[in-house]
Amino acid sequence: MPVRTTGGTGPVATTKPAPQETDENHENAHKHENHPEHENHPQHEDHEDHEDHEDHAKDEHEVVKPAPGDGPEDGRHFDSPLLLTLLLLTAVMFQDPIRGALAAPVMQSWMTVFVAVMVQALPFLVLGVLLSAAIAVFVPPSFFARALPRRPALAIPVAGAAGAVLPGCECASVPVAGALVRRGVTPAAALAFLLSAPAINPIVLTATAVAFPGAPEMVAARFAASLLVACAMGWLWHRLGRADWLRPPARASYEGRSKGDAFWGSVRHDVTHAGGFLVVGAMAAATLKAVVPAHWLSLAAGHPVLSVLVLALLAVLLSLCSEADAFVAASLTQFSLTARLTFLVVGPMIDLKLFAMQAGTFGRAFALRFAPATFAVAVVVSALTGTVLL
Repeated sequence: MPVRTTGGTGPVATTKPAPQETDENHENAHKHENHPEHENHPQHEDHEDHEDHEDHAKDEHEVVKPAPGDGPEDGRHFDSPLLLTLLLLTAVMFQDPIRGALAAPVMQSWMTVFVAVMVQALPFLVLGVLLSAAIAVFVPPSFFARALPRRPALAIPVAGAAGAVLPGCECASVPVAGALVRRGVTPAAALAFLLSAPAINPIVLTATAVAFPGAPEMVAARFAASLLVACAMGWLWHRLGRADWLRPPARASYEGRSKGDAFWGSVRHDVTHAGGFLVVGAMAAATLKAVVPAHWLSLAAGHPVLSVLVLALLAVLLSLCSEADAFVAASLTQFSLTARLTFLVVGPMIDLKLFAMQAGTFGRAFALRFAPATFAVAVVVSALTGTVLL
C-alpha cells in the first residue's frame, strides 16, 4: 500500500484508487455480455442439474393412476356380492324392527302373494330362457327366411304363426326379428313374428293354462287375440310403413363368439333382465293386492272400459316377461277376464323395455311410430276378443 509522508513523523495511510475503466475493459465486458456462455457455462450446467433433480423428485412423488381394472380404486365400486353382504348385515342389525314390521297383517298378505307368484312363474321363466337361447344360437336365421312365402301378404300370417316355434320371451324375439330383416325377410313379416313369438309360443300358453286352471278359454283367447294383433300390425306396416323409418341392425348378435359362449351369454342376459322384471312385477302385484284399498280396485274393475285401460297401462309399466305375466294377471282377481286378457296381450307386445330394445335395434323413428300403434291395436283387439270368447 503506498505511503505518503507529510510534515509529521508518522506514516499516513492512503486508500488505493479505484481502477479506471479503459477501452480494453469495456470491450471485454461487451464480449461477456454478448457471449455469456464462455464465462457462465459452469453455472448453466449447475442450473440444468438442479432442474433434472427437481424433475426426478417430481417423478418420485408423482402418483401414477392405475389403469381401469388394475388399481385399488375399482374395489370401491359396489358389486353384487358386496351389496348383498351389506344388505344382510343391515338386516341382522335391524332384525327386531324388521321382524315386527313383517309380523303385520298387511306384510303377511304381501309376502304370501309375492312368494306365490314367484314360485309359480320361475320354472317357466328358466325353461323359456334356456330354449330361447338354444334357438337363437343354434338355429340359423336363414331357416325362417326359407320357410316364408315370397309374397308379403302371405308371409305376414305365416310369420305370425311361426312365432309359436320360438319358446322365449320378448327379449329373445327382438334380436331374432332383426336377424330376419337382415337376411332379406320383408320387414312386415319380421314384425309380425316379433309380436306373436312372445305371446303364442307353447311355454307361454302352458303357463297361461296353469295360471288360469278354472278358465281354459283364456288360453284360446290369448292365442287368437295375440295372433290377430301381430297380423294386423304386419299388414298395417306393409301398407303404411316406410323404409326410412326402419333401421335394420348392422351385425348379428353373436358374431365372433363360439356357440357355447353365445348360449350362456344369452342365458345370463335373459335371466338377468327377465328375472328382474319378474321380481318387480310380483312386487307390484302383491302391492296392488295388499296395500291398495280394495274399493279403489273395485271402482276401476267395475267399469268395463276403465278396467281394460288400467290393466293395459299397467302391463306397459310393469314390463313383465311373457312367460310369467299370466301368474301376475291371475292374481288380479278384482278385474274381469277381458281386462286381464288385455293385460296378457298388451304386455308381450309393447312395454318399457320392449320400446327401448326396439329403438336400439330398429331405430327411434321406428319405435315412436310402431309402439303407439301396437298399443292401440292390441287394446281394441283384445277387448273385442274377450267380449266374444270370454
